[in-house]
Amino acid sequence: MDAEIAQLIAEQDASTDKESVWSSCSHPEIRLPLPTSILQFQNVSDRKQTGFRKTVQTCLSGIQKAMFHHQWQTAAELMTNYFQILEDNTTRKQESASKVIWRMGTAILQHHPNSCPEDISLFAGKMKNIGVKHYLKVCLEHAIHLLCIGKMDEAYRELTLAETWRYGEKSADQHKVLKLIQGYRAMLDYYTWAKKNSVLHQTADDAVDSGSTQEIHNYFRQASIGLHDAVEIPGVWDPFILSYVNLLDFYDGFEEALKVLNNYAYDSKFPPNPNAHVYLYEFLKGHDASPKKLMKVLRILYQMVPSHELMLEFHSLLLQSEKKKHHKEALDVLFCLLDFATWKENVGTWKRLMKQMKKAIAQGHTDWIKEQWELRQDWWPAFHFTEFRAHRDFEENESSACRKAMIAGILMGKGCKYFATIYHLGYKVQNVKLKKMRQYVKDHNLLQLSAC
Repeated sequence: MDAEIAQLIAEQDASTDKESVWSSCSHPEIRLPLPTSILQFQNVSDRKQTGFRKTVQTCLSGIQKAMFHHQWQTAAELMTNYFQILEDNTTRKQESASKVIWRMGTAILQHHPNSCPEDISLFAGKMKNIGVKHYLKVCLEHAIHLLCIGKMDEAYRELTLAETWRYGEKSADQHKVLKLIQGYRAMLDYYTWAKKNSVLHQTADDAVDSGSTQEIHNYFRQASIGLHDAVEIPGVWDPFILSYVNLLDFYDGFEEALKVLNNYAYDSKFPPNPNAHVYLYEFLKGHDASPKKLMKVLRILYQMVPSHELMLEFHSLLLQSEKKKHHKEALDVLFCLLDFATWKENVGTWKRLMKQMKKAIAQGHTDWIKEQWELRQDWWPAFHFTEFRAHRDFEENESSACRKAMIAGILMGKGCKYFATIYHLGYKVQNVKLKKMRQYVKDHNLLQLSAC
């Protein structure tokens, strides 16, 4: 039996391009050729036998292989035969199989070249009736698919119908999915509110009627209730949080919006989420919060994601302070940024580092630099300061390469490869400038300063 399926898979691999599919765009539903080779030796009455399940497992492996190789026609034909797993009289097997069919079948239809949205909708409708435990999840994923292809109204109807679905007592898992459904429906209410509100503000005051205002307020109420309920559940709710905060802020609910963001960022029931701190920072910044409050938020983000793009703003805020500990922390931030490959060619960061290192030396804080360098002296030379990198940097940006060479010279002395290479490459062009740079490095490199 396994050999039969293997033979089918091999045949389909060779003839995938030649097969044709009837799409429900022009017919009631997709009709795929049903090879008899899989079923001709297998009787339904034998489903209790291990051979049945072994055959089904072989079929599933064939589907997975076909999907992996993007052979959607082969996968579709094998999926047609995999449906017989639902005849297994083991409840657990039926439940897991229906989930597999739903997941893989949807993926196949979404990628099949001859499939269309109506096919997916038809398939989702059938899958809702195979095991009520998955009904809400199928509705939610189908609604998300409709959103992805721009069918907003259809998605809203799907979510609204799912909200009203009742079948016995809901499990804890179904309750969570229902909250998600309500959240997505509220998101669409928010989208409609934002669109209508934008049109209203572009309309002259004398042309606005009370009916339009009331309609917009209804969408606000529906959206705010749904989003509030959704974000109360522990989880990652980034788009829901942003929409809810925008609604509250628009209607002068600053304190309530701030409370929502603070809970999302700091409440232990929510998982650690860097975006939560980004949203809180952007909100406070937009309402002219004090630098102290902004630094507090970004400091936590720095501990979570030291390579975040907002670290440059954190650096600027630290330098605005008059406290030395903040200036030292600002130097730490720059060194940490340059630990990451995404920042190693960032001209602005190297410029900031050179400027702050020179300022720290002038103020007698060489120990700040030395402390950072001791953590990196084993790997930064190969990461930043190779001879190859010096040639490349000089070709791309001479000024930036010279700044970086000064940093390398301060950290390792004028004998380091990067500094020596840049000095040699630029000496004929920028003789005076490089002589001054060489003298500065000679007098202020860490080796020299440590000996003093």
